[in-house]
Amino acid sequence: MADEKTPSGPKIMLVAGEASGDQLGGRLMAALKAKQEDIQFIGVGGPRMEREGLKSLFPMNEMSVMGLTEVVPHIPHLLKRISQTADFAKSERPDVVITIDAPDFSFRVGKKLKGKGIPLVHYVAPSVWAWREGRAKKIAGFLDHLLALLPFEPPYFEKEGLPTTFIGHSAVEERHDGDPQRFRTQHGLSADKKLLAVLPGSRNSEVKRLLPVFKDVIDDIAAKYPDARIVVPTVSKVADTVTSEMKSWPLDPIVVTSDQDRHDAFSAANCALAASGTVSLELAIAGVPHVIAYQLNAVTGWIAKRLIKVDTVTIVNLVLGNKLIPEFLQENCKAKNITQHLEALMADGPERAAQIEGFDKACTLLGFGDRPPSEKAADQILKIIAKK
Repeated sequence: MADEKTPSGPKIMLVAGEASGDQLGGRLMAALKAKQEDIQFIGVGGPRMEREGLKSLFPMNEMSVMGLTEVVPHIPHLLKRISQTADFAKSERPDVVITIDAPDFSFRVGKKLKGKGIPLVHYVAPSVWAWREGRAKKIAGFLDHLLALLPFEPPYFEKEGLPTTFIGHSAVEERHDGDPQRFRTQHGLSADKKLLAVLPGSRNSEVKRLLPVFKDVIDDIAAKYPDARIVVPTVSKVADTVTSEMKSWPLDPIVVTSDQDRHDAFSAANCALAASGTVSLELAIAGVPHVIAYQLNAVTGWIAKRLIKVDTVTIVNLVLGNKLIPEFLQENCKAKNITQHLEALMADGPERAAQIEGFDKACTLLGFGDRPPSEKAADQILKIIAKK
């Protein structure tokens, strides 16, 4: 059997460190392939990127740790993977290296590649507007370009001399992608049955920390809505943990892991309880009113509380400039605080209407209705390669 033909087009290296970065990378790869044939992809990624043709250098989930106490035990291995990734780039000499989010990992790789003649692009600007604004100057010292998801981010980096392009948030590409009737039919749910989405996170550490609180909330909801159901869209690496923990939950949880089932579940849900993160924007884009809850490890949370300069962690709230989506963080992440707001969203009252109206405005500000963010990102990457 003849060997497969080696691609003759540009060699692009991508490095993603967690599920959200894998989604970004997969969309970017698809957009690049649509614009130029015969691209060779190398680097580190997860299942979404692998479906687009990437053979990951090592399992992406090895980098998916968060928080001071969670990271410390993994430092030796993470440092080994950082060196391995940088050495791989030096030996392969790609036309561009694109690191995606995961700044603790990505920026250490970038520093090791500074001055090696390989253009360095980072996808997802670090949140310097929230804390450690001085990071903008530091990353301007080794990056060649930054792709920003939020409209107010570029000035923070451009003033430090780092070219930055606002491309819009990639989550807007998934708007209207779900089929509520398909989901309800598949799971035997009538059109009028209340459906609550529960999203406890994508990392084992946060899932284990949040699930006990979320169960207390669902116990309260079940007392008022005994005929409701809950759906739990999750990712494969934590699906076993989630399924096991939920065996004792009321309202007969439906656990789904595929992208299509996730989108269908969002479109069918009346409201949601979610961990803080990109999922809040995904829910907003799908028009699902929701409440955010989150707990970091106590030590990490204590440090974060003293460093963060903004009073909200939710993208929609930041873009709109008001706390449209209720947040219950750290010591406020308790069932008694969360339940009353979630019950208000289960009903068809003013709280639901206000969130849905605000979602439309936020989505417009984040790029909905314009060209897809992944397409804008691909255009910028190809421009950088062309200038090399």
